[in-house]
Amino acid sequence: MSSEPGESLLILSDVHLGNDLNDLAPSGEKRSARVDADLVSLLVHYRQAPCGGRRWRLVIAGDFIDFVGMAIHAHSGEIGREPSDEERAHGLGNAADHGRLKLRAVAARHRAVFEALADFVAEGHAVTLVHGNHDVEFHWDAVQQELRALLVELAGRVRGPGEGARRADMASRIEFAPWFYYVGGVAYVEHGHQYDTLCSTEHVMAPICPMDRRGTVRSFSDVLLRWVVRPTRGVPEYGHERMGLIDYVLLAARLGVVGLVRLGMRFAAAVIELFRLRRAYLTQAAQSLREEHERRMAALAVATRVGMERLRALAALQVPPVTRSIPKILASVLLDRLAVGLVATAAIAALVWTGRDHAWGWTLAGAVALGWWLANRHLTARRLAWFGEHLDNDEALAERAGHLARLFPAAFVVMGHTHTPAIVPVAQGGTTYVNVGSWHEAEPREDGAAPPARAARTHLVIHPDPGGPTAQFLAWSADGPRLFRGPDAS
Repeated sequence: MSSEPGESLLILSDVHLGNDLNDLAPSGEKRSARVDADLVSLLVHYRQAPCGGRRWRLVIAGDFIDFVGMAIHAHSGEIGREPSDEERAHGLGNAADHGRLKLRAVAARHRAVFEALADFVAEGHAVTLVHGNHDVEFHWDAVQQELRALLVELAGRVRGPGEGARRADMASRIEFAPWFYYVGGVAYVEHGHQYDTLCSTEHVMAPICPMDRRGTVRSFSDVLLRWVVRPTRGVPEYGHERMGLIDYVLLAARLGVVGLVRLGMRFAAAVIELFRLRRAYLTQAAQSLREEHERRMAALAVATRVGMERLRALAALQVPPVTRSIPKILASVLLDRLAVGLVATAAIAALVWTGRDHAWGWTLAGAVALGWWLANRHLTARRLAWFGEHLDNDEALAERAGHLARLFPAAFVVMGHTHTPAIVPVAQGGTTYVNVGSWHEAEPREDGAAPPARAARTHLVIHPDPGGPTAQFLAWSADGPRLFRGPDAS
């Protein structure tokens, strides 16, 4: 959980390798090959570049692999048990053997990135992967070991005399941080999804599904992505949570009658799954997971020497998942506003029909319309109050960073998750919050649509120094790393 003395840190986040592996909609959005090429160039550059410390440590602040975003099917015998009906419909799930198979598919799809990362570690540098909400499957030891094995196998320089010792040494420098990575006085690194109610999980140290302990628990965002977004063309993987009722109505109009029925069925299945998750919080299995989470926190407190009291204070900063609350589930999928709209429309139609020849009919219909408008305003305000942190999560993470800096004194508090690069002074200016942006970018579409947003390709470099750590916030360009001056800078 902490760097060896004298290491230079290279921090980036949200690579989302494998997010376009989609057997459900093969013609859907494709990942940009250019961003992968740039990531390879970055790893080659820093593998060879001198550093202020004795070696580089690459810290990936979550969502390196997009286990949630991909939807692939298994062939007979590739996993330990027969896929469930849900897994046949939506692709492999989040059990350990499913995660291993997904990881192999990602390594084949992005072989150049894996080779560059393998060479980086084989050179003598180290890598730490902080778990994000899209790669919770790294919770499983088997998935961690699979990544180590893949990288060691791809590193040609470990072969030859003494190969066994070199392989073991390389594997020992591939580490995983299930919650955070901390170097006292220097940097605190966390993904940031635990401060986002649509993406958080109940127990960050035991993210297991109470209904089936062979799999990790799904957040609201996971359910919507898996049940609705991936099978439906026209719903963006990033940004679907900001779609309103009108957006879905327009989408339904484009899909036609059959598409509308299918979309409605997918939403209904997703809502059923969300309520199933909520019921799971009330079971004895959920209590058992709470106890396991406490045990893991206690072990982490000892291993990191930060103390249980500090870890409890850190956990208290997290927000509960949407799936804890029935009203929040309804609001998150816009069912509350849809229900109010349907009732109001039916009431207005009935009043206009029965009282069309009387003033009272039109008066009551107007009163219902006014009530509909007021109710919609109330539900909108309530949704913003509940999910405002997600709709503008950049401010939420910066606010949490101030608290984190007091709990874990460091020159830099670093997160990802929002995909938006940011540098913000926090804790009365004593600490700098840095959001390191993303390396996720889609290929331009061929139908003349607006080009997708370009990945910032940002990363933070921190060097040790006797007078205090020195840092640069950089973006990768065709000429190598350059100072990041904002998303609109050339």
